[in-house]
Amino acid sequence: HVLHRKGKEGLGAAYIAGFRWGLAEGYQVLVEHDADGSHKPEYLPTILDRLKTAGAVKGSRYVKGGSTKGWPLQRELLSRGGNLWTQLMLGLPVKDATGGFVAWRATTLEGMGLDGIEAAGYGFQVEMVRRAIRSGFTIAEVPIEFVERELGNSKMSGKIVVEAMLLTTRWGLAYRFGQLKGLFGRKGAS
Repeated sequence: HVLHRKGKEGLGAAYIAGFRWGLAEGYQVLVEHDADGSHKPEYLPTILDRLKTAGAVKGSRYVKGGSTKGWPLQRELLSRGGNLWTQLMLGLPVKDATGGFVAWRATTLEGMGLDGIEAAGYGFQVEMVRRAIRSGFTIAEVPIEFVERELGNSKMSGKIVVEAMLLTTRWGLAYRFGQLKGLFGRKGAS
């Protein structure tokens, strides 16, 4: 089924529309992936098998056995740097929070909620991982090889990178200040 939307509202809004449609249709598993050949469908059986014991499973470029193919050094550094920043700021136990090859259980999407998603661009992937983990769900990762597209152009832009960095920083500061508040609150109560 193809959803047709009026105008461009960003990656996040497109995925949310697809998730809402799939949930309304009663699907128990929803998978997001790039349709340009970057995410090989051959990985789906492994991802779906791992989903038996997790709330969501990401095809990961950055776990042991994962890789990228055909990326220029600048893109590799941007992706790895963004994932490192995400881990440092948010404390998420996920190596590839920005990757977009993900299988979600319907119960995970329903449990974490889809209302109020802020990120329009690639920060959407980070926000979904953050929400799922903070809601008590497990995100597993399986290795994949991400292959750079052969046709078409990436939607990655400076605006999208800035949005993701600013949102991750804001979420991270709130998370880290919450940790400090909890730490000092407990000591003061002793």
